Amino acid sequence: MTNNKIYDVIVVGAGSVGTPTAMFLAQKGVDVLVLEKRSSCGQGENKAAIGGVRATHSDPAKIQTCIQSLEVFSTWEEKYGDDIEWKKGGYCFPVYTHDLEELLKSFFPIQRKYGLEIQWKNAGEIEELIPGINPDGLRGGTFSTNDGQVSPLRSSVAFEREAKRQGAVFKYNEPVVSYIIDKGEIQGVITKKDKYFSKQVILATGADAADHSKLLGIDIPVRPDSHEAGISAPIKQFLPPLVVDMRPGPEGKTANFYFGQCKKGQIIFCYTPKNKFYGKNKGNLSEFMPILASRLISLIPKFKNLLIRRTWRGLYPMTPDGIPIIDQVKEVKGLILAVGMCGQGFMLGPGVGKNISSLVVDGSWMLAAEIQKTFSFYRDFSGEEAFK
Repeated sequence: MTNNKIYDVIVVGAGSVGTPTAMFLAQKGVDVLVLEKRSSCGQGENKAAIGGVRATHSDPAKIQTCIQSLEVFSTWEEKYGDDIEWKKGGYCFPVYTHDLEELLKSFFPIQRKYGLEIQWKNAGEIEELIPGINPDGLRGGTFSTNDGQVSPLRSSVAFEREAKRQGAVFKYNEPVVSYIIDKGEIQGVITKKDKYFSKQVILATGADAADHSKLLGIDIPVRPDSHEAGISAPIKQFLPPLVVDMRPGPEGKTANFYFGQCKKGQIIFCYTPKNKFYGKNKGNLSEFMPILASRLISLIPKFKNLLIRRTWRGLYPMTPDGIPIIDQVKEVKGLILAVGMCGQGFMLGPGVGKNISSLVVDGSWMLAAEIQKTFSFYRDFSGEEAFK
């Protein structure tokens, strides 16, 4: 069966980026179709996120995009009535070495220039922010007030509900198998079930982005790697901020690790492995929990009695330089890429959606041109963001 309706925009992917993008487009009166290969929204890497949302970056484009996301998350319940478990506790980076202190402080000028509210806290203030933190050698730390946490599952469903209320159509269990391209212009897509027509297509397929390269005739430089996370049983609220410990792990296998306390009391956590696990294998590793437990207890000793409920693995869709690709494709007119979020798609998603809806409806990005170019599909990928 062929669907002869022509949509204003087709969004491929109903995850951390695709769903809020569809919502913002629909709110502006755009006739949107969302196609997703899974059975419902947010079932890819979105549900593997630990829910941290921070504008604490060193790149202006990511700072401003995440500030836009924070505005969406923090006001959602007031505007729409859904409890998405928003918790404004800030982000805290405790510091134990002189070199790290100097590095983090060196980012302050650019962070503040582009709107981030961040400050240096002395050791005593960090101990107040993170009760029970190991005080030995603690020099202080950075604290960004407006960052926070939110439920990835609840927010994804909330975005979908609002998008549908505004007229967006979601079709699930429909993987895209081909694109209809005529004389270098997008005309629509073909799924395993049907054909759908539109002269504007937004690719927001997370870890699957590179799989669409051959279908589109372009090289999308996104390569996923695996990261593991976990969550505890609920405990009494004691920890306002989400905490990032940038000390190298004594095991030699981890870089930073990060954790926070959810609105309902669980401790949720993840770490960055030094050796990348490229591919789409989501099988849990036996070494994850012993390593993570050691790191948690070394930073906050009273975590030794924490009851862990479960662990899981998700994928970071990585670009060569660790920066997302959010851009129009010159080779295929009407195609917009919103891919390669590098493990930060959840926190970037609403801001990316607002930016893309501005391009589609108003003809220009929300971000200033010199900032937006950071996300260019045509940039030199040899660099790397100083502070991710």
